[in-house]
Amino acid sequence: MPCLRSTSLQCRLPALLVLFQAVLLVLFILFVTYDEHTDPAAPAGDPRDNPLYAIFPLFQDIQVMLLVGLGLLLAFLKRYGFSAIAYNFLLTNFATQWALLVQGFLHHFHQGRIHLGMTNVLAAEFAAVTVLISVGAVLGRTSPIQQLLLALLEVPAYAACDWIITAHVRIVDVGGTITLHVFACYFGLGVSAALYRPGLRTGHPKQGSSYQSDLLSLAGTMFLWVFWPSFVAVLAQPGDAQHRAVLHTFLTLSASALTSFAASSLLEKRGRLSMAHLQNATLAGGVAIGAVADLMITPAGAFLLGGVSSLVCVLGFQYLSPFLARRLRLQDQCGIHNLHGLPGIVGALAGIVAIASTPDEAYGHQLFPVFPPRAPPGWNGTLVGDLPLPARTASEQALFQAAGLGVAFGVSLLGGYLTGWVLRLPFLAQPPDDLCFDDEAYFKVPDGAGPAEWQPDADPGGCVPLKDCV
Repeated sequence: MPCLRSTSLQCRLPALLVLFQAVLLVLFILFVTYDEHTDPAAPAGDPRDNPLYAIFPLFQDIQVMLLVGLGLLLAFLKRYGFSAIAYNFLLTNFATQWALLVQGFLHHFHQGRIHLGMTNVLAAEFAAVTVLISVGAVLGRTSPIQQLLLALLEVPAYAACDWIITAHVRIVDVGGTITLHVFACYFGLGVSAALYRPGLRTGHPKQGSSYQSDLLSLAGTMFLWVFWPSFVAVLAQPGDAQHRAVLHTFLTLSASALTSFAASSLLEKRGRLSMAHLQNATLAGGVAIGAVADLMITPAGAFLLGGVSSLVCVLGFQYLSPFLARRLRLQDQCGIHNLHGLPGIVGALAGIVAIASTPDEAYGHQLFPVFPPRAPPGWNGTLVGDLPLPARTASEQALFQAAGLGVAFGVSLLGGYLTGWVLRLPFLAQPPDDLCFDDEAYFKVPDGAGPAEWQPDADPGGCVPLKDCV
């Protein structure tokens, strides 16, 4: 039993990664080939029509978001910077590789092969994002073995839920507000509920942040803020719809930024700003806009959505998180419920209202490209005279949006809770309470490399004597 409870990774982590890579190599050899845009034997076409040129610049932006922005954002704990950034890098690659196969068999498998192209890689990175968000709920309380197993189980659950919502319920969610953010949030909270630790219910000495770690995390927020329009717009219909998605995302993010400063100063004592609010609530509009980014919500509507989602996020940090921790014993280390869950629900509700209240005439001949689920059977995208009658009315589509939100919430919460019980197995190198939130549990940390504690002075005005600054 002592061996099973050990936190050593010496055999377990290499064995898991080598086995995973070996199995994937065999599956790639047997089942993966090029798609028509990467195969030189395919019929020749205009090279300018290759989706690489449209997707790759936005894909690179998303790479920066995942590896730099999200990695730095998670590095807010004062003694967990190595782990936050390194595990983020590891999980991004692990989950992306796994999603290429899982989604390939589900969506791109024909003639006995998975046909691989840039669109597959992009979809796989969206699946990886769900893992990175979910891990935030148990950050510092799980081993890398547990996090890899979480990714192994969450990617198929995400792929299945996304398939149900998009192929059968057929919702419109170009930026992944429902299919990605809501799913990832409640999957992570389900895992956290199953991994509840009574010993941490009153906090942990290493659980806080430092001056340096908060600054690093805010830099991650800046990277995410800058590149978020690419994340939302990459899957939108090229042309006007994609243009609207970029414009709306910028407006919501900008409104979120100003609202975050205002709300944080209003709610904190003496009007001092909270770094947790600025690190998260400034991004809340980007989460909410995904469900309506390419819709005709008007610029004013985008502004309003950004402000509301940011305010909800700040209120969540200030009041809801302490309530959930106290009453429901829900430990949410990164506050993913406030950044992804609550704004995700706000965005989903905004989508329902926007779809039900906007007349079809506002979209003109873009109605079916923006709303593929409403296109009549057999419609192939060509226009001959007037548009045929939609297969669904706007009100019906709004009801399906609500149904999709319910499916995402239920599947993610149940799947996360069951996954959390699997992660309780004793041989997964879970850290004991005293080693949580500390890089030294799994990393070689240089002597004296731990961040210095920043002690605020007792002066209520926040002034520090000059001699203490030298």
